[in-house]
Amino acid sequence: MKARRLPTFTLLVSLASSLAFTPVFPHRVAPFPRCPACSASFSAPALATLRRVSARRGEVVVVKYGGHAMTNDARAAEFAEDIALLQSLGMRPVVVHGGGPQINDMLERLDVTSSFVRGLRVTSPEVMEVVEMVLCGKLNKGISAAINVAGGRAVGLSGKDDSLVLATQKDEELGLVGSIQAVRAPLLQLLLDKGVVPVIAPVATGADGTSYNVNADTMAGAIASALGAANLLLLTDVEGVLDAAPPEGKLVPLLTPGQAQAFCDEGVAVGGMIPKLGTAIAAVHGGCETAVVMDGRVPHCALEFLFGDAPVGTAISETSERGWDGP
Repeated sequence: MKARRLPTFTLLVSLASSLAFTPVFPHRVAPFPRCPACSASFSAPALATLRRVSARRGEVVVVKYGGHAMTNDARAAEFAEDIALLQSLGMRPVVVHGGGPQINDMLERLDVTSSFVRGLRVTSPEVMEVVEMVLCGKLNKGISAAINVAGGRAVGLSGKDDSLVLATQKDEELGLVGSIQAVRAPLLQLLLDKGVVPVIAPVATGADGTSYNVNADTMAGAIASALGAANLLLLTDVEGVLDAAPPEGKLVPLLTPGQAQAFCDEGVAVGGMIPKLGTAIAAVHGGCETAVVMDGRVPHCALEFLFGDAPVGTAISETSERGWDGP
């Protein structure tokens, strides 16, 4: 019989439906499942994908969700489906989301003036009120609800809940922009142990209860470090890190933290890629195994990175080289 080669997403959906996994009891890990995908008629790449799934069960993966993937309804529904699928496959996903375009839209509708300094939003008390309303309200609850509709279990939080993320003022000139001082992981561990996906808005709290606007990438990296996550996935609107300016530049699939820092120092990485690489480097140094900058516009990009048989985006890891048998 001729071997069948299935797309990674199709294979994972088939596998998820066969797994004896219940999110409420994630410690009950079933043996490698008996399912159609395990028959000899399947191709070697399919079996390799199944082995990656088995190896990854129980791993924590922190996903920073933002950019085009949030503003496109089809991509947003697809993202929720992917997170629910990761959960059904026995992984422990955590979502940290942004919301810059939505904040801009609401500020304009409310006629609240906002400005930027060094790429950071100057956050007055009036702006902070809108930031908190948009991030912790409509966006946060919408994302968690979409994951639930897709078959997962998710709950919406912000860094203020249980003083999850503590911050201080980053710079007086920036107003209520926060610099993260600590992440209190017990609440997240409790939710993950109960089979619930934490969906976190990037609003932190000060010791006195002051709300702070925090960069979503930075919060995702800090949470990945605090949880000792296997992977931090930074979904962006670019392919990954290029070795030169486009159109000549080619995707670099893997960098060590030192190489990533050199890309920043030598001007290979420019613009918004520099802080993203800074987040990735800090996360890996802080205890996250691998941080990845990837294109969130690509369908099922997270699944392809975690379980596929080809490189996706740019991975930053202490490992100096990697044959592609999973990240």
